Amino acid sequence: MTTTIVQPGKGSTYLVLGDFYTFLDSGEDTGGKYGLVEMVLQPQSATPPHNHAEADEAHYIVEGKVEYQLDDQTIIATPGMYLHFHKNQNHAFKNIGSTPAKILAWIAPSGPELFFAEVGQPINLPLNEEERNLLTPPNPADIEKAIEIAITKYGVKFAF
Repeated sequence: MTTTIVQPGKGSTYLVLGDFYTFLDSGEDTGGKYGLVEMVLQPQSATPPHNHAEADEAHYIVEGKVEYQLDDQTIIATPGMYLHFHKNQNHAFKNIGSTPAKILAWIAPSGPELFFAEVGQPINLPLNEEERNLLTPPNPADIEKAIEIAITKYGVKFAF
């Protein structure tokens, strides 16, 4: 394996349901051991309760204020906080701040992070004027399609 170096704003970035997901390390880079993704969640953006049967996931809060639901526990996470969700642990999160929240998400083993590339639209940062027009709230059809792909291809179980 070779050393991975990603300069700021230079990773593969995808716009997924209004949020940005930048790949810092992928299973291709790590021999399948893990994936590392920088997530930038817009204010009020939320991920519904779900779990992963095949992978652990951990989040490190870089910026913002994020509310997590871990099974029956609610946690308000702020910069510097670290959370680790084990396989099959229900978790949900929402940016409850008025500015974007930035999270480093580690997924092990790798694979589930490829969901973001599959359902997202590749973009370059910083956004140009045309790409800024893509920043609209997700529509119900896009959400439904993303949920279907998460369930059928990535083994995600939702706990709605």
